[in-house]
Amino acid sequence: MHRSNSADQPPTHLSGDARQQSSSRKLPAHRGLDHGFTLLELLVVIVIIGLLSGLVVPRYFDTVGKSKAKIAKAQMTSLEQALDQYRLDVGSYPSPEQGLNALVTQPTGLTKWQGPYLKKDVPKDPWDQPYIYKLSATQKDVDIVSLGSDGQPGGSGEAKDIALSDKD
Repeated sequence: MHRSNSADQPPTHLSGDARQQSSSRKLPAHRGLDHGFTLLELLVVIVIIGLLSGLVVPRYFDTVGKSKAKIAKAQMTSLEQALDQYRLDVGSYPSPEQGLNALVTQPTGLTKWQGPYLKKDVPKDPWDQPYIYKLSATQKDVDIVSLGSDGQPGGSGEAKDIALSDKD
């Protein structure tokens, strides 16, 4: 049985004259300007998108950098509160050798330790680096430092060191 492609055949429900007009009707090869975008139009749109992203993207990343600095400060404040509770229980801050780990693991020989003082392990800074714990020479003050995005002392912008003792 041979099936013909219905697209090749004129519709059977039309009269003879209408069938002939229907089958001989062809779409124009070119319909005018509604067929797509010109290369110039596409280039103009790409330039506009480039200009907008040049303005928006730096502001977005600056905001992300400031957010990370705020997260670091908030974590340092939380660590400071845990260190203060540790000092109240034990009578002194952890030694530099014990560091911040003394907040989650009982140091050897301490019977007054009532920890853990943190619900989880000691957090890393927002740049996935450990915080630096500093005990003053008088052992009455502590400081906690993040070395910023570059992990190196000093720096500016997002790479700037952030310390609990900073008054920002």
